[in-house]
Amino acid sequence: MASVRSDGTAVNERGVERVIAGNAGNLADPTIDSIPKPPQGRPATPGRGTNGTDPSRMLNDLRANQYSRVQYWRFFLNLALLLCDAAMFIIGSATALLLFRHGSRASFISSPVFGTTVYLILGAFVWAFCLRHAGIYHRHVMGDGYQLVPMIIKGAAVSWLTLCAVNYIFAVSLPLPTITVMILFACLLTIGERMISRSVITRDRRKGAYTYSTIVVGSPQGIAGTLKFLEDRQQLNYKPVAICPIRENPATGAIESAPLSEPELRELASVWDVSDLPVIPYDDRLGETAVRMNAQTVMVTDVLHRDSNNFATFSIGIESLGLEIALLTSAADIAGHQLSVRTLKGVNILTISLAQYGISTRICKRLFDIVVSALLIILTSPFMIGVAIAIKLDDGGPIFYRQERIGLRGKPFNMLKFRSMVVNADALKAKLAKENGQEKRFIFKMKNDPRITRVGHITRKFSLDELPQFFNVFVGDMSIVGPRPPLPEEYAQYDDVYALRMLVRPGITGPWQVSGRSDLSEDESRQLDVNYVQNWSILGDIIYIFRTIGVVIHPKGAY
Repeated sequence: MASVRSDGTAVNERGVERVIAGNAGNLADPTIDSIPKPPQGRPATPGRGTNGTDPSRMLNDLRANQYSRVQYWRFFLNLALLLCDAAMFIIGSATALLLFRHGSRASFISSPVFGTTVYLILGAFVWAFCLRHAGIYHRHVMGDGYQLVPMIIKGAAVSWLTLCAVNYIFAVSLPLPTITVMILFACLLTIGERMISRSVITRDRRKGAYTYSTIVVGSPQGIAGTLKFLEDRQQLNYKPVAICPIRENPATGAIESAPLSEPELRELASVWDVSDLPVIPYDDRLGETAVRMNAQTVMVTDVLHRDSNNFATFSIGIESLGLEIALLTSAADIAGHQLSVRTLKGVNILTISLAQYGISTRICKRLFDIVVSALLIILTSPFMIGVAIAIKLDDGGPIFYRQERIGLRGKPFNMLKFRSMVVNADALKAKLAKENGQEKRFIFKMKNDPRITRVGHITRKFSLDELPQFFNVFVGDMSIVGPRPPLPEEYAQYDDVYALRMLVRPGITGPWQVSGRSDLSEDESRQLDVNYVQNWSILGDIIYIFRTIGVVIHPKGAY
């Protein structure tokens, strides 16, 4: 039988709380009674269940059964995807061989070891292995189109190298252009196949399939932010089934349960249907409660820090039951760094580094910027001439707009753009920012900005106003890809974490431009920019360029 505490939570005999109607508005009582219990019967003996069975054994059996079910769907889902990927390689390669036929009519491939059929099967195995090495079968990305495409391209590049090596070792007489076309066709077909698979996975996920039941642990504010995060990123496959609000006792430093206040309940209800989320206590039986609720993951949002004793004891208790722990870290977390441990005279020394900041990689990025900007200046010159004429005919004002921006490591430079606003736009900015409550926002953006000209609405929507910045890239003030260059007054407001974005050259396109642009919140923009600083690569920049083309064709959040 459930009782009600003074803070408005319902508590049953297992200590599992539930937000009730008095707090969050007609929230139903939980179905905690569906959690498996020991069978009722004769009195339990000490250390045993009610029928004489060992409770720990029952818990282990229950967890093993849950784990096997998860592994079952993961195995068969990945197997189906792997077979589809292999089939795409065979179809694409066979098509390429038909177009570039070599050898006799009976065989497209000339080799002393194997014929065409064996070669295609071997190539399909190599293809699937390279895609797996690239990470496309991980559950976090199998339904995410943005991450899948770069990974498929990466896997295709490794597969191309591997097949070239196989051809050399086994004396397969296939010209390099033929192998390249085979991989290209396989890559395009696999991307198309994964787009179809993603729609099927997304449809089934809405019905509850392919998800990891998750208990969210953290402060009430952290839980609210995480629930919103998971709602926006369902491709991660985490399905919240309970929350566990906690706080750190300032006197003892111990972690304890935190009662939910009325404002906190309203905040939770604004981002998630909390009528489906029981509130469970934080104690040494949290792992057992998670198992009985059929949870596979315990997600930690804040309060519990990785380097604390509190987290060590918490994680061991959870992981000992075979449960997964997921951590939401800050944008500046070092998890993306290369870590190495060296032992010197009995002392362990941990060193961290970011490979992309080596001299050779930075030289490659600069050469990439020079070549790409030069080509784009030539290719876009007809558009730039057309835009220049349209601006001059619109209001007779200047064609270009030069604005001081902050570049690499805080160095100011003049950024060049086609003018898309009225001549006195800067003078009107402070007034509009105050009227729209954006005085302290890093990036001032507003819909239906009255400063934008008629031509400016078109050039901004399709990013044509950014074309002159290729000249900034060519001379070294900017890069093709990177965080947007801030204004001096915006840069002055940066905290230590957000200032990290200034450690790379600002770019014409970058993370936030292809991820929603002006529709992103301030926190989302910060996270994307700082994440880019830690994880950029030449291949990643190429992917951003292709994604930018898609954004220009289908603009979203541009105003």
